[in-house]
Amino acid sequence: MVRVMCAVLVLVCGSASATNARVGPGEPTMGVAAMPRVSTRDRARVLIDRAIGYLRAQQDPTTGGWRENPDGPSYPAITGLVIDGMLQDPRIDARDPSVAAGIRNILSYAKPDGGVHDGVLPNYNTAICLSALSRVRSPEAAAAITRGQAFLKGLQYSEDGGGEGGAEPVDREHPFYGGVGYGNHGRPDLSNLGFFLQAMRDTGLSTEDEAYQRAMVFLQRVQMLGETNDMDYADGSTQGGFIYATVPNAESVDGRAGQSMAGTVIESIDGGGSVSRLRAYGSMTYVGFKSLIYADLAPGDPRLDAAWTWINKHYTMDENPGMGDQGRYYYYSSMARALHAFGATEVAGRDWRADLVAMLEALQEPDGSFRLLNDRWMESDPVLVTAYALIALQQAAGPAD
Repeated sequence: MVRVMCAVLVLVCGSASATNARVGPGEPTMGVAAMPRVSTRDRARVLIDRAIGYLRAQQDPTTGGWRENPDGPSYPAITGLVIDGMLQDPRIDARDPSVAAGIRNILSYAKPDGGVHDGVLPNYNTAICLSALSRVRSPEAAAAITRGQAFLKGLQYSEDGGGEGGAEPVDREHPFYGGVGYGNHGRPDLSNLGFFLQAMRDTGLSTEDEAYQRAMVFLQRVQMLGETNDMDYADGSTQGGFIYATVPNAESVDGRAGQSMAGTVIESIDGGGSVSRLRAYGSMTYVGFKSLIYADLAPGDPRLDAAWTWINKHYTMDENPGMGDQGRYYYYSSMARALHAFGATEVAGRDWRADLVAMLEALQEPDGSFRLLNDRWMESDPVLVTAYALIALQQAAGPAD
């Protein structure tokens, strides 16, 4: 059931109050029904400007990055998210002083093998930084993208493996196949694959490339849809949403138990009765849905249609469905990117852009950052959650007229 946000009521009342406040002494007042409405785009841009103002103030003046750790390691991905969000604004380009400094900072982490990181989380950091660099037109950025694409492909589990420093070779039957983890070992997960595919899409990799074809195998295995998923944990499932991983950890490969951060849910089965299965949840479903779109699946494909059905059934801005406040800003950025890529104007009969802007308006602090809701997955960091919110708002605002 669609959950109606109380923030929408605040939005309507707040807009009327703001308009009435502009009426000067002795001027005729207008009824609320006659008030001119502020567009969703204009409202989003107000929030965007405040968020960018906050982020500019948080930039390290020495390094040009965000959240630099002088004792190491640093996460250039945070700088990448900020720069990506800023460069999605049609009013900002790479000549902007903050952006230019941020780009130099990202490039300072580039390794000879194509990775962009500080010795940890090579896929996460490199993928996000490549997405930011894809918005930059310079020889240095282009060279980093070429090397970075090759580096990321080497981290994907496949028959060939990634060579020296890459992922170990696995066959198509292996639950790791097609996936990407934080680095070149350990189990892969959908979040990292999502950043990987976002980077490939942003940097122009053809969907005919084997990286996409391999990724589709992993995507099918983390979608709770028995019709297309060959893993036992999805047998007979009709949820349509996505879970986190095909195994709980690297030591449980043979068990193929799968993993959902949202635990389990009771599903009805044909012929009556019910069974407990891994529970699909919000952020991963939007990442999976977006990844299917990036792989050029079209409406009518059972995988895309099942995910879209789940999204409509569980649509809300009040939480990350299945996870509450955990990962909520990551959820908003994933949702906005997915729905924008799909070309959706409504979900469950609602204007998702207006709903998202209303919620983020209610969550924005006076300094332009966003209220901290939960500390899991680094969302205790106001810079990180503001970068996520900024990306979501840029998608909600859309391009300038």
